[in-house]
Amino acid sequence: MAVVGLFILVLFAANLWYGSVWLAWRDVWGILTGNPLVDPVSQVIVLQYRLPQAITALAVGMALSVAGLLLQTTFGNPLAGPSVLGISSGASFGVALVLLFGGVSGIYLVSNDWLYRDFLMVVAALAGALIVLSVIVFVSSRIGHAVTVLIIGIMIGYLVSAAVGTMQFYSSSQDLQAYVLWGLGSFSKTSLSQALGLLFGILLTSASAFWFIRPLNALLLGESYARSTGFNTRLVQRSLILISGILIALGTAFTGPIAFIGLAVPHLARTFFNTSNHRVLLPAVLLFGAALSLLCNLIARLPGWDSSLPINAVTSVIGAPIVIWVIIKGRSYGK
Repeated sequence: MAVVGLFILVLFAANLWYGSVWLAWRDVWGILTGNPLVDPVSQVIVLQYRLPQAITALAVGMALSVAGLLLQTTFGNPLAGPSVLGISSGASFGVALVLLFGGVSGIYLVSNDWLYRDFLMVVAALAGALIVLSVIVFVSSRIGHAVTVLIIGIMIGYLVSAAVGTMQFYSSSQDLQAYVLWGLGSFSKTSLSQALGLLFGILLTSASAFWFIRPLNALLLGESYARSTGFNTRLVQRSLILISGILIALGTAFTGPIAFIGLAVPHLARTFFNTSNHRVLLPAVLLFGAALSLLCNLIARLPGWDSSLPINAVTSVIGAPIVIWVIIKGRSYGK
């Protein structure tokens, strides 16, 4: 754990230093320590762009990784991830209403001010994700079987995708381009205050998952075993779905849907520590998720590039081989 923590510090520092504009290490350190003699342009680059981006990458990586672990255990499926419940699709639908609704209705409700539009996108994404989450929690309170809830979540995702596709068909090319760019994912859309608030919310929500370590370990052996040990499995599963949904909503609202991190990181943690004990895995996925997200953000900012690659292009290149490896190896879940 200590080695991974040190790796995160190195990656975080590299995210502040590395980019299309080269900065000296002493300038970055001077900015962080409040040295007023540092070049004002360098201060703007670090404090308004790179620092919020690094904090957002760290926070979202942790959120999606914890959500992925909780969902894989809850549904007993090693290929469950943040997208399976349709919560990410709900966020996409909220953003589609903001960016594409004008093209569908002919009434342009969104201001041309991009700061105002970005604010509306965050609010709409969070609202869409939380609405779908509310539906999932309501369904899970009526239906006890976790697999049924999973299937309903996937169907909600299909319904939302159909609605978004219809809006895309009737939208203007400018609005459609804005929506596509949001869907590619980016950690660069937050201010410093938003990034810190996001990090605090994700840490607080992730901490609540540690109260469920014992029932999570019991669920690895099946719902019947968990019930026999005295746990209310329906209540536990609803609580885990709620925690996962909030984490996914927070992560998706500010960055767009980020692929594969929530799916791949739990498998990396299990392989690295060779255990399925959630007392080890929960802190492990927090650290691994933060490290992988920071690494992807660093790779996206290749030297000489004036702009970053889409984060999903990087996470897919790293995460897809891990998922393929899981399928081919055919590991028994929980071992």
